[in-house]
Amino acid sequence: MSMRQSQSELKNARQQVMSRTQILQNLIPPTVSYTTQGHVLIIGPEDLARLAADSLSMMASRVVLANESITSQDEAHLEKVMNAAEGVDSFYNKLKSIKGFLGQFQVSVESDAGGVAELSVVAIRQAHFDIILDLSSAPCINLEMLPAGYFYVGQDTHKLADAIEQIPDLVGEFDKPRYVKVNSDICAHHRNGINGCNRCLNFCPADAISSIEQKIEIDPYLCHGAGSCTNLCPTGAISYDLPTPKSLHAYLEKLISRYRAEAQVAPVILFHDNLLGGELITDTLAGDVLPVALEEITVASIDHWLAALAHGAREVLILNTDATAPTLTQMLQGELTLANRILDEMGQPQRLRLISALDLATLEQPLAISTTWPVIVPMTVITDAGASNAKRDILYQAIDHLNSQAGAIQTQLALANVPYGQVKLNVDKCTLCMSCVSTCPTQALKDGGEIPALRFVEQDCVQCGLCESSCPENVISLVPQINFDQQSRQAVTTLKEEAPFECIRCGSAFATQSMVHKMVEMVGAHSAFSANIERLKMCGDCRVKDMFEDILQDPEKQLR
Repeated sequence: MSMRQSQSELKNARQQVMSRTQILQNLIPPTVSYTTQGHVLIIGPEDLARLAADSLSMMASRVVLANESITSQDEAHLEKVMNAAEGVDSFYNKLKSIKGFLGQFQVSVESDAGGVAELSVVAIRQAHFDIILDLSSAPCINLEMLPAGYFYVGQDTHKLADAIEQIPDLVGEFDKPRYVKVNSDICAHHRNGINGCNRCLNFCPADAISSIEQKIEIDPYLCHGAGSCTNLCPTGAISYDLPTPKSLHAYLEKLISRYRAEAQVAPVILFHDNLLGGELITDTLAGDVLPVALEEITVASIDHWLAALAHGAREVLILNTDATAPTLTQMLQGELTLANRILDEMGQPQRLRLISALDLATLEQPLAISTTWPVIVPMTVITDAGASNAKRDILYQAIDHLNSQAGAIQTQLALANVPYGQVKLNVDKCTLCMSCVSTCPTQALKDGGEIPALRFVEQDCVQCGLCESSCPENVISLVPQINFDQQSRQAVTTLKEEAPFECIRCGSAFATQSMVHKMVEMVGAHSAFSANIERLKMCGDCRVKDMFEDILQDPEKQLR
């Protein structure tokens, strides 16, 4: 930073740039609707539940499910409880499960006969409850991000007061965004009866993702828009819609380039969430730090982080707050470790950081990374309209650009459990059956067209394991790695190629050499083929002709 540029000048430049740079949003975003009538279930110690029910007399119905002992034997307290919530029924059945969301909660309890009953049907003759207020010592739904309409307050009087204030407003019809979408055509989860990638299933804090009939499904009513699924999806099959990945990339490129032109300083990008993180962003923020608000901080992923650096940012910070679910923090730390390892390998400082609110307070001090590191010529993204995985294309463009500004290395960085790498083939045992090609979701594996061959493009491989699992000869293995050699990574390499086997009768090519040799080896000695082993070397048409000629010469041969 030039000594002539004061903080006030930098803040003015930031204000000017951010006021004229906007993220392009879908004008008519897809939504989902909740409909409620105001039927409330209160779960917890009976005394506290009845007192809470008494404060919700305006609701359509109230039901108490007492699952814990009364909290106090004080006479005045008990008398108050006895006079509370007149006409409200209390149930003491053991809770079995809670499923659903605002307007659609199904609560199963153990029935008096020992079976399972739907409490809403028994208590209020409704198919479901609309809202649940949980005063239990531990939440009855064990999720980091609870479904809409479920209020867990425990015995916190402040949370209880907030919930009682909010619940009466939750009657009617409500819309919320449908945050993500799934493109099953490029999903690597399941192909041809084989299980592959499960990365998105492992990190959803709302349990909104499931595998239904071997397809990834996202329940839009449970989804909070955390973005961990879109962050981790290696193929781009799951993508965020508010904003779209393309819109966020375009916004970052414009924001960084315009600030560099306006302030003559390489900025720092600070991702934060709209709510709690947004409250922490004030005018005291250093003038060369550009805040980018997202629904959740995990909406921006490794391709956005590295692309921001390649566009000319000198550092990328991610503001972590108490609003971030522990699962999301864990996922972020893993992805940041990977991204920084990539920078470190090419000889750049680790310029990606997860920071806290306390760290934010010290950003007025000189930031950790020198202004000498930003790229001299910012990257311009080259988009391929026909690319099936734009996320991966942009990531590798950023890696290659940053590498060109640093060590320009051409090595391979071996890393475990990353969705990048090679496919290795035991050439001697492969028969070129092409099972791997038919299961590959990204077309990283390709056939040879008119020539029996197996070809491979490393940049497109997401290490899902579908090819390895589907190979009947068990000749495929995976090598996870980051390949910094752009030419070899993008090249179409031949893993195996051989001449076709020609029919010994008509001369037409009908199979691979290795396939025919293996058939002869496996079944040629069988009694059914031993007398006619040459038929294994014929095409289908010639094989049939040979069989009929054999029958015509000796009609009774088939009966002997």
